[in-house]
Amino acid sequence: MKKTLALAVTVALSTTFAGADQLVIKGSDTLGAKLVPQLAEAYKAENPNTQFNIAAEGSSTGFAALIDQTANIGMASRRAKPTEISAALAKGLDLRPTIVAWDGIAVIVNGSNPIPALTKKQVEQIFTGDIKDWSAVGGAPGKISIYTRNTASGTYADFKELAMSKRDYAGSSQKMAGNEQIVSEVAKNPAGIGYVGLAYLKASGIKVLAVDGKKPDQADVRNKSYPYSRPTFYYTNGSPAGETKAFVDFTLSPRGQKIVEQVGFVPVQ
Repeated sequence: MKKTLALAVTVALSTTFAGADQLVIKGSDTLGAKLVPQLAEAYKAENPNTQFNIAAEGSSTGFAALIDQTANIGMASRRAKPTEISAALAKGLDLRPTIVAWDGIAVIVNGSNPIPALTKKQVEQIFTGDIKDWSAVGGAPGKISIYTRNTASGTYADFKELAMSKRDYAGSSQKMAGNEQIVSEVAKNPAGIGYVGLAYLKASGIKVLAVDGKKPDQADVRNKSYPYSRPTFYYTNGSPAGETKAFVDFTLSPRGQKIVEQVGFVPVQ
């Protein structure tokens, strides 16, 4: 499902990729649904002539837009794949990453679920389908309903690598377009389980599980003791320049990183 995010009235949107004061930013839902729009609003307050077009459809779409030269910045919650790097090089482009925030992929269940924690092995077994019933991990009997991101998502790929030993997801898993959709489904399904980024943990109706005794709080993500900690990125074609560089620098500035923290991510500084 395509999700193009309209910013607040103060942030004008444009539909073309031309213009010195326009920034087209595409990619990760993890970054693009909440964080980048708020950064854009703050930047716009200081630079009223800058126009933003932000589309949060998954990290893969950000890389595709950079390779097609239809975006200034690709938002990504994973690193570029070798195939994406090769496709860029074939066009004479250089996909250059900048870490803009740290995130933790939280495992969430319905708020009524009595289970407080899982081991890393149990998480892997649930999401790969080896464990199919909550009774196998100390819960009430009932079939587990698994919610994941879709295949365009960087979080889909990162969770597969960090939590599942790169194994395939269970065939019964239901793929969602974004973090908010996973939260919504888990919140209304007592048998549900899913994963989301740090910015989505305050939603009602869900509970965050500890994994191997660690929860995805700021401290454990910062020191990487939470097992599903990961960096998030802005990608550009080569070193950013002009308005693109100004927005990247703003994101990394003390003011930008304060917004990063307020939204729920962990600052890079």
